[in-house]
Amino acid sequence: MRQILVTSALPYANGPIHLGHLVEYIQTDIWVRAMKAQGHQVTYVCADDAHGTAIMLKAKENGVSPEEQIATVKASHETDFVKFLIDFDNYYSTHSEENREFSEQIYQRLKSRGHISTQDVEQLFDPEAGLFLADRFVKGECPKCQATEQYGDNCEVCGTTYNATELKNPYSTLSGATPVLKTSEHYFFNLPDFEEFLQKWTHEEGRLQESINNKLQEWFDTGLAKWDISRDAPYFGFKIPDTEDKYFYVWLDAPVGYMASFKNLCERTEGLNFDDYWLAENANKTELYHFIGKDIVYFHALFWPAMLEGSNYRTPNGIFSHGFLTVNGKKMSKSRGTFIQASTYIEHLSPEYLRYYFASKLSDKVEDINLDLEDFMQKVNSDLVGKVVNIASRSAGFIVKKYDGKLSEQCIEPELVADIVRTGDEIATAYENREFSRAMRLIMQCADKANEYIDSKKPWALAKEEGTEQEVQDVCSVAINIFRQLMVYLAPVLPELTNNAKAFLNIDELSFASRHELLLGHQINKFKPLMQRIEQSQIEAMIEASKQSLQSNEKQADKNTDETNTDDFISIDDFAKVEMTVAKVLACNHVEGADKLLQFSLDVGEDKPRNVFSGIRKFYEPEQLQGKKVICVTNLAPRKMKFGVSEGMILSAGDPKTGLVVITLPEEAKVGDKLA
Repeated sequence: MRQILVTSALPYANGPIHLGHLVEYIQTDIWVRAMKAQGHQVTYVCADDAHGTAIMLKAKENGVSPEEQIATVKASHETDFVKFLIDFDNYYSTHSEENREFSEQIYQRLKSRGHISTQDVEQLFDPEAGLFLADRFVKGECPKCQATEQYGDNCEVCGTTYNATELKNPYSTLSGATPVLKTSEHYFFNLPDFEEFLQKWTHEEGRLQESINNKLQEWFDTGLAKWDISRDAPYFGFKIPDTEDKYFYVWLDAPVGYMASFKNLCERTEGLNFDDYWLAENANKTELYHFIGKDIVYFHALFWPAMLEGSNYRTPNGIFSHGFLTVNGKKMSKSRGTFIQASTYIEHLSPEYLRYYFASKLSDKVEDINLDLEDFMQKVNSDLVGKVVNIASRSAGFIVKKYDGKLSEQCIEPELVADIVRTGDEIATAYENREFSRAMRLIMQCADKANEYIDSKKPWALAKEEGTEQEVQDVCSVAINIFRQLMVYLAPVLPELTNNAKAFLNIDELSFASRHELLLGHQINKFKPLMQRIEQSQIEAMIEASKQSLQSNEKQADKNTDETNTDDFISIDDFAKVEMTVAKVLACNHVEGADKLLQFSLDVGEDKPRNVFSGIRKFYEPEQLQGKKVICVTNLAPRKMKFGVSEGMILSAGDPKTGLVVITLPEEAKVGDKLA
């Protein structure tokens, strides 16, 4: 029996769980359940990532303490996870004494071995907000590819990592002010000390996916840099030992939260020993795996193993990355109602529908997956209701009514059943290798064989003939036994359905080993419907509820002058008073934290692009306006907003059907020309 510790990345404690988050937790939970079903001892821990400037500011905005803020969000997260059948052995918080102790211990060990250094650094400081700006609160142009609207740590367009001070034309997303440079002493983890170790570690077989290794090699080729692990007060987090106003950067103590959550569990679980799983000398006795999103590979595959290696802790056996979620082929959208929160989904649909659909799409590759809502409905209805559950519903009635619920004493199709039992070996391997989509295909092939068998034997027709009583019982018993095998195979994905199936089948377990034991002469109970079909009306109601949530947010935003009326309609009488210029949309993006706004980078024929916010998000998606030529009002005074400075207005017109239309110009219109 293998002893395995598994973690998922820690959700940030400043907002609710949505379907994009659930990809990872469902993926991890399925893997954990599958490994447990194969007889291994598996422990699954997670926690809320509860530190950082963002949480401090969110708490201030909500008029509560940071501790109250993170407690409220943690309770919300735990509720959502329970509803989606995510079975953590422990769900904790990085704002804990265990995490403080481990963070300080790792830091002190690294420091004593010469891996920590200090130096004065120039940082971006917001003169209006009165604090140093974390990377997520600075935006500007990428120093490598010049993409606009990039955060202060890495470029989402070209993937380059950099310091916030390297951004071109930076601005604070908190106040819109242009940051100033201030000098402060910072603490650094000397990551280059571990380059040789990391080169070897990352290339060990099974440690990382191939595409991740290829990405890491780019960073190795560029050269690893020292990692800034400190932040200046004010900051919500752990103070660095022997300092007055320095705090651990959130990304130092966040992965340490894996250790803290497990330690907390060990302290109240007999027989579970922390040292067995985390000390370097025990690395060959136990296994450790992290499931993460592809966007945080740099922290998990470089910083984290180097921290562990430098402080005498074991490193992970594997780090498994997954891609992002799109809905109906596009980025999740609040205006389209496809930015769906976990709590909204659960009001309309069963969590097991989503668990199965994600499983049917997930592989061991780092690929984005698409939740096509039409395909989602068809696949669940066809596979789970039409194939799997249908096997039991077609057969159980005969057994209960004609044979008092007792299955045959013998199996008349031993080869068919044996073939499906043997397929379990392939399914188990697919689960372990995270090839869930392959496992689902194999399971559905087994279901097809069962349904083909039932169709060929036609027990409903046999039951009308004389002298066929035994044959009807035998045929239906074969079907019920195959259904039992399918429940074994689907249990990691559909724990609720399979628990209900256990009650119907009158059995206690559905481990992988149990599939070898046929139900012969066995008493079953009356069949009750195990799963309902998805109706189109349910999906439509969920989408509408997501839109209503958006509208509710917008009403709240109307009370916030930072977001409203950035470029509402302009009358014809005002045209003569304004300067209208032909502008080309260089970039158009959503604005994080703003439900009404799109942010534009406009070429208006000047030395540098203009930054313009436009309250048209409910009418347009960014890709619809990318590269278009529009009319920009260029003689308005710049307006400071919560999300930045708006340097103009995009001209729009009312439309009786769509509500609003941005005025676009033909391609031949010359950028910078003034319009009469």
